[in-house]
Amino acid sequence: MEYVLDFARAVSGGAPIRGRRRGGAGVVAQLRIAMLGIMLGLALPSLRGTDWHTLLPAGVTVELPRAGRVTWPAGEIGLPPIGKLSELVGAMLGANDAARGTADVVTTRFGRCGRGVVGDCVVDGDTFRLNGEKIRIADIDTPETHPPRCAREARAGERATERMRALLNEGPVTLEPYKRGHDRYGRRLAVVTRDGVSLGEQLVREGLARRYDGGQRRGWCGLV
Repeated sequence: MEYVLDFARAVSGGAPIRGRRRGGAGVVAQLRIAMLGIMLGLALPSLRGTDWHTLLPAGVTVELPRAGRVTWPAGEIGLPPIGKLSELVGAMLGANDAARGTADVVTTRFGRCGRGVVGDCVVDGDTFRLNGEKIRIADIDTPETHPPRCAREARAGERATERMRALLNEGPVTLEPYKRGHDRYGRRLAVVTRDGVSLGEQLVREGLARRYDGGQRRGWCGLV
């Protein structure tokens, strides 16, 4: 039995998976079809600027410009016409960009996060909770507090946490969109500003944080 995962039928409301008798497909081919479908779904939000051909399993060929089909020796995946596919991908990317492009003005009082704490609170110098969502301040890195790796980091982390809480509580702040919407832990990424000035940058000037661009993080125990 050969299985064809047809995105065009899925978009139009038909059954997305259809099968026809043909020798040699087998369980392995079915699993590869399923895995490729999942991979394509996960990759769609980040297709822009990505050579997504490198994400395909060995032996899989994409022929979108010519026929709009993904093929391999065991079977094929039917795709919508390339124009329709481009519209769908563009719509998804546009929605993703729109979500990232929204700047939120926040006016609230922040406590310190801890066991049993409910509401808006500061986790540490670069992370806080707002309306149940965890926000990672994207442009800085501060000493860890959960747990610290040494006593010096614990002291520095406490100072950074309390200073960020004080800054957040001085008045309305704006959560500016970052180049990525979320980090690998699922936390929302944002640059926090007041009157166009980054609160993270203020912590850097005060020696309580380091600038951070998403690269390799350095330890604090030998430096604070």
